[in-house]
Amino acid sequence: MTQANNTHSKTVGYVLWLFGFTGAHRFYYGKPVTGTLWFFTLGLLGLGWLIDLFLIPSMDRQADLRFRSGRIDYSVAWILLAFLGFFGVHRMYMGKWITGILYLCTLGFLGIGYLYDFWTLNDQITVVNATG
Repeated sequence: MTQANNTHSKTVGYVLWLFGFTGAHRFYYGKPVTGTLWFFTLGLLGLGWLIDLFLIPSMDRQADLRFRSGRIDYSVAWILLAFLGFFGVHRMYMGKWITGILYLCTLGFLGIGYLYDFWTLNDQITVVNATG
């Protein structure tokens, strides 16, 4: 696989896996349904979280095939969302300044927009990368 198709990082996946009982790594790799399940069950009571330690390389390959690389780096955007998402920094990074500022003033639309972005960030980045 060429570097141009490397949209997601195993390193970022493993860092998010540390918070895996919240499903963060599954959202990162474009699996919002199971990410939500992990969130509400604390990583399937920890068992799914441990199994994912071995599944991350496969999830990384699947994400690299599924998503489009471009000017917006998926890993940077996801790190910004995970740690500064309530402040809209990830949206500003993608060039979505108006919603970024609104997130900043409303703590990510009171958390609802923040959760929405966990579900849709990969697709948002793909659209931006396809148009820019």
